[in-house]
Amino acid sequence: MPVTIVIGSQWGDEGKGKIVDLLGDQADIVARYQGGANAGHTICWGDQTFVLHLVPSGIFHEGVTCVIGNGVVIDPAAVLEEIRMIRELGYEVEGRLLISHNAHLIMPYHKQVEAARERARDAGAIGTTGRGIGPAYVDKFARTGIRVVDLLDRETLRKKLKRSIEEKNVILRNIYGEAGLDVEAIIEEYVAFDQLIDPYVTDTTQYLCRALREGKRVLAEGAQGALLDVDFGTYPFVTSSHPTAGGCCTGLGVPPTAVERSIGIVKAYCTRVGNGPFPTELLDEDGERLRRLGHEFGATTGRPRRCGWLDLVALRYTTMVNGFTDYAITKLDVLTGFETIKVCTRYRYDGKETTRFPSEVQTLEKVEPIYETLPGWSEDLTGVRRFEDLPAAARDYLRFITERTGVAVRMISTGPRRDQTIVRP
Repeated sequence: MPVTIVIGSQWGDEGKGKIVDLLGDQADIVARYQGGANAGHTICWGDQTFVLHLVPSGIFHEGVTCVIGNGVVIDPAAVLEEIRMIRELGYEVEGRLLISHNAHLIMPYHKQVEAARERARDAGAIGTTGRGIGPAYVDKFARTGIRVVDLLDRETLRKKLKRSIEEKNVILRNIYGEAGLDVEAIIEEYVAFDQLIDPYVTDTTQYLCRALREGKRVLAEGAQGALLDVDFGTYPFVTSSHPTAGGCCTGLGVPPTAVERSIGIVKAYCTRVGNGPFPTELLDEDGERLRRLGHEFGATTGRPRRCGWLDLVALRYTTMVNGFTDYAITKLDVLTGFETIKVCTRYRYDGKETTRFPSEVQTLEKVEPIYETLPGWSEDLTGVRRFEDLPAAARDYLRFITERTGVAVRMISTGPRRDQTIVRP
């Protein structure tokens, strides 16, 4: 029962969208298992660039069915806008996009509560995208959330919304001094959404498990990166769900025995958006150069990303947690022109060297990265299609990653387009 998971190995923005799009023509189904519209997956071919937030990145492959699983929190307005955009590009969506009836919905009060909470935190803000993701997951686990299936029954929806909005209005008015929300207006808005998304809604767990029994190939994609996992990331500067491999099983309802391959997407350097510890962050010209050459600005928010050298301590940690079978290295071309390239291989903490990645922020904030320096290269990589044609220093850089992690590099991205990729057997 072949399931392949594509997982960001760092703090997100590793280039998962391109790799999922590239692998999409080998899959029957591409399924998204967690997160919400706070993550942007960028896909480029020809002169065209598209950013998807909820619809899986396989939608541009004819014959591939795309699934939004129960682990995703859905903003109906966002998913309908993406469907409209995809249709305008000439791709059929109905019959090819399935949305879990058990997925939770992001409501207007989730966005309002999140924005108010971030303002109140001031200097201690998490740095969220403001899309209401966290509060939606809070309601899910508090068992007060609104699910897609609730849209089918107007009275059930009215009762659940009335209770939730009354509670949120107390919080907004009394704690944050914000205006409240109108129950009836929200009910009307979401009943209208139901009529538009109803053709896509189904029991996706039953669908996926039946497809696996029939031998169909499933490509599962997460959002964000493993170091933002709510349990295994740099808590509290994390997302509110599980981008790690375990999130695939709970976010889609597929058994762990179905997973055959776990691909770690590794940017050739490191980036992070928002607040939180970042041991290899560069606050100098090298960091600015990586940002400029790598176009490191958030696909969802446009925020500039913090940039730094590759951190193998962190990568070995996420490899352990996710059981990566192989790596896809992205943005190798961005390192062209650096005379030397640094790689963090261990930390110094409290006067001692360590190879342990401390996910607790109070320790991670105090570690000092210890680097090994490798020679750089000056050759343009964007036209390279074979590993043997890469500059010797670039090949050595990739071998160094494999030697220090024990995981083979099977895919190498040398540019944003589909065809700018080296695939190794």
